[in-house]
Amino acid sequence: MRWWSGANLVSSTGTWMQLTVQNLLVLQVTGSPAATGLSLAVQAGPGLLLGVVGGAVVDRWPRKVVVTTSQVLLGVIALSTAVLVQADALSLAVLLGLSALTGVVATVDGPASALLGNDLVPTDDVPSAIGLGSVIHNVGRLAGVGVAGGAVAFAGPGAAYAANGLSFLAVAAVVPFLRSHPSSVSVAPRSAPRAAGGGGLEGVRYVAGRPRLVALLAVTAVSAVLGRNYTLTLTVLVTGALAGTAQDYSTVAVVLAAGGILGAFLAGRLRRPTVRTVAVLAAVGAGLQVVAGLSPTLAVLLVVVGPMAVVESVSDTAGATVLQTDPAPAMRGRVLGVWRTASTAWGLAGPPLLGLLMEVVGVRAALAGGGLAVVAVVTAGALRHRRVEARRPADATSHVLAA
Repeated sequence: MRWWSGANLVSSTGTWMQLTVQNLLVLQVTGSPAATGLSLAVQAGPGLLLGVVGGAVVDRWPRKVVVTTSQVLLGVIALSTAVLVQADALSLAVLLGLSALTGVVATVDGPASALLGNDLVPTDDVPSAIGLGSVIHNVGRLAGVGVAGGAVAFAGPGAAYAANGLSFLAVAAVVPFLRSHPSSVSVAPRSAPRAAGGGGLEGVRYVAGRPRLVALLAVTAVSAVLGRNYTLTLTVLVTGALAGTAQDYSTVAVVLAAGGILGAFLAGRLRRPTVRTVAVLAAVGAGLQVVAGLSPTLAVLLVVVGPMAVVESVSDTAGATVLQTDPAPAMRGRVLGVWRTASTAWGLAGPPLLGLLMEVVGVRAALAGGGLAVVAVVTAGALRHRRVEARRPADATSHVLAA
């Protein structure tokens, strides 16, 4: 697990280096802000269209084979982009094609890498492993964004792609030496490729037939669309309603990042989180969002965004733990594939809808109203669950009498 975590820290840093430089590169190639948005949409698109298929692949093939193959492919794509950038031979069409390929491979790599990491620790330590992965993601983000500027200044944008490509190959080199923990409940097939059986649609049916997963999906979707887009909403709040500067927003962003890292550490203490845990945390975070939206000064906002980021991080990690441990082991890849499709959908729809809402009602009303809507959804779900639970004994008695 230490080797896997170290390799992923390197990879996360490389990924954030590339993401930081990518928008700049598209602008250099095309001079069009619209093309920048198009490149991001093209890379995210496969997750929407092929997420369930990627999850099925993860369940059908040995995880080490899938992760090694996907990491090598991602590395080749990044290195190829670096070569084209340095040769000044990268056109918009080629860049979009490479972005689409990256998105296709990521639909398989994402769930496979998550489940492989869980296989390396005792079953009871899976929440801690997921929390550690969140810490690595946030630390890699801070490091990658910081290093990217220096790399571009020293060697141009191609350097970020080259570093990312090498980081993927570093992960691929580590995977063959990893050993699953004896207590792991993983049943990833080791010989017959079709051992898990079924396809992507089976994953959809599986999720739809489990109320816990449907409830988790609903709470997360509402929270993602009406909240948590803090890079968008807080930018508008700080520079608009609070009349702050770009430096003020940078301070807010640092507090958010620090809160996310602290929350990931705290989430590792959750041994067996439930959907109820996620829902309560989502409601608490939404309440803090309301306070943030009504903050009269930047100082008050800074006091609020730290706990807000902590709660969000703990909630996300708890949700990921439920998602990766509640389904039957043979179905976890497909469940994660379904989740990728759904999360891509709300990830693409959320920012435009939230932006439109801010245009219509203002940023403060959007933040406060979105937070209240999340609380309302969680409350309604809790009341419905209570009614269902209250009916169960009566239903069971009636079935016995009928028999």
